Amino acid sequence: MSVREADKRVLTTPFYSRASALCQTNLWSAWKAYTTVDCYSVIEEEYFSIRNATSVFDLTPMTKYRISGKDGLAFLDKLMTRKMSKLTPGRVMYGVWCNDLGHVLDDGTVFHLEENIWRLCSQERHLDWLLATAMGFDVEIEDETDDIVGLAVQGPTSCQTLKAMKLDGVENLKPFQMKFFPFEGTELLVSRTGFTGDLGYELWVTPEYAETLWDVLFEAGSPFGILPIGSHALEIARIEAGFIQADVDFVPALNVVRAGRGRSPKELGLDWLVHFDKPVFNGRKALLKEKQQGSRYRFVRLDIEGNKPANKSFIYNAKKEIVGHVTSAVWSPSAKKNIALASLDMPWGRADDELYAEIYYKRELQWNRALARCQVVNGAFFDPPRRHETPPSGF
Repeated sequence: MSVREADKRVLTTPFYSRASALCQTNLWSAWKAYTTVDCYSVIEEEYFSIRNATSVFDLTPMTKYRISGKDGLAFLDKLMTRKMSKLTPGRVMYGVWCNDLGHVLDDGTVFHLEENIWRLCSQERHLDWLLATAMGFDVEIEDETDDIVGLAVQGPTSCQTLKAMKLDGVENLKPFQMKFFPFEGTELLVSRTGFTGDLGYELWVTPEYAETLWDVLFEAGSPFGILPIGSHALEIARIEAGFIQADVDFVPALNVVRAGRGRSPKELGLDWLVHFDKPVFNGRKALLKEKQQGSRYRFVRLDIEGNKPANKSFIYNAKKEIVGHVTSAVWSPSAKKNIALASLDMPWGRADDELYAEIYYKRELQWNRALARCQVVNGAFFDPPRRHETPPSGF
């Protein structure tokens, strides 16, 4: 007996028919009320499609809000800590927004679709917060999560794949630039954005064109090693890029239960997104106070000795005192390093600090403990030149 869509506990995205046919592992997870693939076949194969070919990830469950109205820019400037006046039509901007304590509610991207129309993409649901912030502004805010579907097309041959789709001029898109292209009787929005730290694009269309987009994309990408990927492969790539993720590397401020568990942008290594030269934005007073008095935590990238990932590890100083914890960790196939993202108590996390990760790992049912030396790393663990090139070089 079929189950009515409205009665399902977890929904399927419009790409489900194509994804399920290719998912050999039957490994799925719930993402914001949708079911999405964790791994199609082999994690390592999917990962290397990100770094050596073209990978495709279903972005549909990402929260999406349409913001429109003559006060839209002023509203966004109050919401975000970053100065939004440079976000002209055809551009995308990454940023964070905070509560009055200066703690991050979420991070995300803002697309300036056309004059007085924007799209905010985020991990968490924020409609109530956005509506409260919008009081006094002439704007309309609409949740369009279910009305727009997306595919992340990432990897060194991704541009060649899109060119094979007859998207004329797509190679001229600069990082964080977007453009509408004619596609099968509708418009396809292509943005040069992504969560892999590699050359890549995101494709956005309405749900009724989802299967057509998938089919055309995979046909065009067949000479370029195109593969669908699940969340496990994407996780490796985003850690290599040093990108943070809500509910993994920080607790969104609205989800915090215990006082002090929130994090400011500076405590997440995102102080470059806080612009005090604009007079008003949510959390400004608290963030200015933090700038003057100092932060509680430092967010760092760590190169850890050995090859055992330091998942959920405590970080110790030379006196074997706990000074922080790992938020994300993985063995990096591209950097050939054991890497991690970590939140440390101030003042720890300086380049010359002696730090150790407490790692537990199982071998033949025997648990082992190791204290592995850590080195603080500046910048991403993996940052290929093709990520920044316009047009991208061939591969």
